Amino acid sequence: MRTEITIAAVLIAALLAGITIGRWTSSDSEMNMGATGTTGRDILYWVAPMDPNYRRDEAGKSPMGMDLVPVYADEVDAVPGTVKIDPTIVNNLGVRTALAEIGPLSRRIETVGNINYDEDTLLHVHTRVDGWIEKLATTATGDPVKKGQLLFELYSPTLVNAQQEYLAARRSNNSVLRSASRDRLVALGVTTSEITRLDKERTASQRVRVYAEADGVIAHLGVREGIFVTPATEVMSVARLDRVWVIAEVFERQAAWVEPGQHAEVELDYVPGKRWQGTVDYVYPELDAKTRTLKVRIRFDNEDEVLRPNMFARVTLFAAETEPVVHVPREALIRGGSVNRVVLALGEGRFRAQSVEVGIESGSRVAILEGVSAGDRIVTSGQFLIDSESNIEAALSRMDEPADQNEHQPESAQ
Repeated sequence: MRTEITIAAVLIAALLAGITIGRWTSSDSEMNMGATGTTGRDILYWVAPMDPNYRRDEAGKSPMGMDLVPVYADEVDAVPGTVKIDPTIVNNLGVRTALAEIGPLSRRIETVGNINYDEDTLLHVHTRVDGWIEKLATTATGDPVKKGQLLFELYSPTLVNAQQEYLAARRSNNSVLRSASRDRLVALGVTTSEITRLDKERTASQRVRVYAEADGVIAHLGVREGIFVTPATEVMSVARLDRVWVIAEVFERQAAWVEPGQHAEVELDYVPGKRWQGTVDYVYPELDAKTRTLKVRIRFDNEDEVLRPNMFARVTLFAAETEPVVHVPREALIRGGSVNRVVLALGEGRFRAQSVEVGIESGSRVAILEGVSAGDRIVTSGQFLIDSESNIEAALSRMDEPADQNEHQPESAQ
């Protein structure tokens, strides 16, 4: 009886030992499987499929109930912020790349402007005495006038009295008085031809005629027939159209590029395909306080009078080229509050965000002073999605650094 009990106890002990050994072996196998995976590749950690910020050291479920996805060591670059994307996903994102180039950049400024009268040809017409506009020969703004054409007739008691005094001085045979009376008529704006008429006809005219001094158009008309005018009244202004100004606006960051004498081109929407050639005539000394732009004046010949004031124009200014510099497409640049970045394509589906120092912009290119070398491949489309993923990886790697450093600190330092 005792022998049977002893045999039974031995069998039970052997069974318990087998179960224990089996569980230990199974646990060790599972741990090895979790660290290396079925493919034998080293697993660094596990992440949630929908949230890369959710990381765990072993397999399991995400907060959304989805299986965690392993991240393998051979998928992560040694440089923080580098990400690896499957080629299919890269293709679906429409990622495009371009090479960083080196060479001079043309400081070409493309802007807009408005056509104005050439103010050097602008004539303002005023009277030198008080009076009334009795007859107005030009009645609308924009009317063309020729040199010597009648503009208006003025009735002024002051001018009538001055004429009568001149005639009286002539009859007195007093040369000094006659000369003083003539000078007064000239000072009051009476023309030489009108004084000659006085000498011949010996009668004062009730109306004094005012004639155009140059060809042009009526740029401004400030009176009507019968209105009372004073020397302060701007009766009208006459401007020529054979020369015009284009007032262009240049951004503040490009203000240093512009100087008088530079070549300029103008295009108009209503004459597509035609370009007018001109030169920068003057750079205004101050910026517009509202638009933060610098005004530039460009002079153009306009013999055919196609360029008309207040037209909208597209303006291109050609400044001097820069020294050779590394430059990339402007669309590749990701502008940040304090740091500008581009996304480098490292090959084999690997990408990394790279901070850069930006130089000038010229057309579709932007100069890179630091951070990129000639020949580097830069992402020009889809870079914002890659940059956000790269920043997440870099942030996570920085979060791991203190823990890793603590593990390697010597005991004496703890």
